[in-house]
Amino acid sequence: MKIIILGAGQVGGTLAEHLAREENDITVVDTDGERLRELHTRLDIRTVSGAASYPMVLRQAGCEDADMLIAVTNSDEVNMIACQVAHTLFRTPTKIARVRATAYLARKGLFAHEAVPIDVLISPEQVVTDHIRRLIEHPGALQVLEFAGGLVQLVAVKAFYGGPLVGQELGFLRRHMPSVDTRVAAIYRRNRPIIPRGDTVIEADDEVFFIAARRDIRAVMSELRRLDRDFRRVVIAGGGNIGERLAEHLEHSHQVKMIEHSLERCTQLSERLDRTVVLHGSATSKRLLEEENIEDCDIFCALTNDDEVNIMSSMLAKRMGAKKVLTLINNAAYVDLVQGGEIDIAISPQQATIGSLLTHVRRGDIVNVHSLRRGAAEAIEAIAHGDSQSSRVVGRAIGDIDLPGGSTIGAVVRGKEVLIAHDDVVVESGDHVILFVVDKRKIRDVERLFQVGLTFF
Repeated sequence: MKIIILGAGQVGGTLAEHLAREENDITVVDTDGERLRELHTRLDIRTVSGAASYPMVLRQAGCEDADMLIAVTNSDEVNMIACQVAHTLFRTPTKIARVRATAYLARKGLFAHEAVPIDVLISPEQVVTDHIRRLIEHPGALQVLEFAGGLVQLVAVKAFYGGPLVGQELGFLRRHMPSVDTRVAAIYRRNRPIIPRGDTVIEADDEVFFIAARRDIRAVMSELRRLDRDFRRVVIAGGGNIGERLAEHLEHSHQVKMIEHSLERCTQLSERLDRTVVLHGSATSKRLLEEENIEDCDIFCALTNDDEVNIMSSMLAKRMGAKKVLTLINNAAYVDLVQGGEIDIAISPQQATIGSLLTHVRRGDIVNVHSLRRGAAEAIEAIAHGDSQSSRVVGRAIGDIDLPGGSTIGAVVRGKEVLIAHDDVVVESGDHVILFVVDKRKIRDVERLFQVGLTFF
């Protein structure tokens, strides 16, 4: 595909990296010449220096014959105008834009074909908020991903000493829990992927990705680790868009306190939030955390826009007795550095957002893409179409499907019914198939698997 990415920031750069690896024709546009040079040296892409919404710059970037425009500059207005220009002057088929301001997002009908012609809206704050909310709802999980409208979840947990399944073969799980159907999609041991088989033995400290119907998730988690009790008391450091949205969602079911250093923002938050206690001060102040009894806190969420403040306040809160700490980190290089020590969960907003962008770039009928392990793996939800003549999956049992190396089918969703993938399950047309791909180089082969042959038409 010929794709133009507007904005070479964290999201634009990470996306260019993902897509360039998959042999797409990528052009990145930005006003920062130095950042473009750095990307150009590292990746096999074209770069254009200039204002992303100018018709001349878009023409130079090749907008006349581009398949897709992805506008992820720091300005909502530039992203919106760029999509308008691409539509009016160049008839670009697919336009994706990042829009942050709720003032725009709340207006119905604004992003329609006859108004501001954006085909797909990405709101990173909402994506990250949903991601954090799911982790708070599943204490002990490192990642929680939803498929098929929430019917199925893929959960990553760390196996702990003392868990019933540690030291056992995976086949034991089925015998031990006959009433719960689940499948382990992948295991990461010392950062290396293992494709699980029935005789694979789970070791302590393995990162286990398993898939199950939403209602069965807690039961499976309890096999791999001691279940953490539900989080009740939540402290949020940072009253920005993500902090505010999270507090709004949690305040009616949890006890929420929020720490914000700007007095003006504190006043706004206390007016907008119903039950959240808004505190004015610094999240790195030991005295403030002491006064607010941080040792009683179930989870401390550091969500400011400053990585250093997030890391330091999380480490301080953990040392002072907070049960769990969750830290938002923009600099992707820091994520692996800090997670797993004093910081329980480190979240990269770019990785959370990339998945929702990749959904629209994948070929075949792909409804959901989640980027995992900092982009090393992907979980994909694809819809099977056609019949046994035109499709390589429809009418075949899962055991007979010629899957690319490093990929596994975790579940099949048929209407409202969740079928965990066993070798004898036969895929039908219209089924949602959930796959886990540990080798990103095989993504194209997985897409081809779900593309329908000409006999279907």
